[in-house]
Amino acid sequence: MIARYAIPFFFLMGLVVVPLLLAALCRWLAPKRRWRRYALISALVVWALVLYGHFVGFLQMEVHRYDYASADLPKAFDNYRIVQFSDAHVGSLTGWHQSFLQRAVDSINALQPDLIVFTGDVQNLHPDELRQQLPILKQLRAKDGVFSILGNHDYPTYLDCSESEKASLVQQTKDLERQCGWRLLLNEYAVIRRGSDSIVIAGMENWGKVKRMPRLGDVKKTLSTPTALNPSPSTFIVMLQHDPSCWRKKILPECHAQLTLSGHTHGGQFSLLGWSPVAITTPEWGGWYTEGERSLYVSTGLGGLIPFRLNEPGEIAVITLKIKHKD
Repeated sequence: MIARYAIPFFFLMGLVVVPLLLAALCRWLAPKRRWRRYALISALVVWALVLYGHFVGFLQMEVHRYDYASADLPKAFDNYRIVQFSDAHVGSLTGWHQSFLQRAVDSINALQPDLIVFTGDVQNLHPDELRQQLPILKQLRAKDGVFSILGNHDYPTYLDCSESEKASLVQQTKDLERQCGWRLLLNEYAVIRRGSDSIVIAGMENWGKVKRMPRLGDVKKTLSTPTALNPSPSTFIVMLQHDPSCWRKKILPECHAQLTLSGHTHGGQFSLLGWSPVAITTPEWGGWYTEGERSLYVSTGLGGLIPFRLNEPGEIAVITLKIKHKD
């Protein structure tokens, strides 16, 4: 229910409630003759930030390039390029915002990736949002295809309907992602081959640390899918999991996946001097995190349920795999 009213609630808070609270604070702290002036100035600043974040910040996008080195990477996959994007929330990219989605797809294709991965939250609340954007999302192209997983918003978590209706809705979302030409991984993995060499792309369903979030992700099930290749301790695995909290809770202790790619946090959609308030509740909220020879990359996402970003532009990540040579 909260998610359904998140946008009007945000603008009510930003354009009305916060300015009124600041006015009350100015009246209490400022000199009697000047408090109205200070209240007006503070209100104008808040309004400017909210409107800038909606009309300008939300349409900003950056391409970030990284190298990831592992001694387990097969020789044929040296310089293999993976483009990750996450949290598209296409329901917020309608009207004049729709050009942003087209620009993102064009930017990804221009990178000529070997593989594209989408790490969840393609919609806000309902599969109809995704249905409207199919013509754009179908345009994504990579040598080895597009792989995707589901995020918490891709399940009917926030909708008040019967269990049968929820099952129908999540099935619609799955079917629509497949209509995009994406390979949707649901607690399963796929094998990418280059001659006699291969790597594994594994995709978990969502697993959130908050109990009201879907907890359908299963590490062991994901890596036990019968295929021609059963992952061994030396197999190079790229694990896709929407919620980064799963990395320490489940992925690190239950498998050897060298690289995990996540999203979910949006970087709080606001940052100041490289820090976001979301870091208070989510230690792994954006960028790289490493434990020994294993790493997690958390994308700060492309869009958001609330069409607002301030100093935290939408992100496309290009991760080039490299062989790490032992000394």
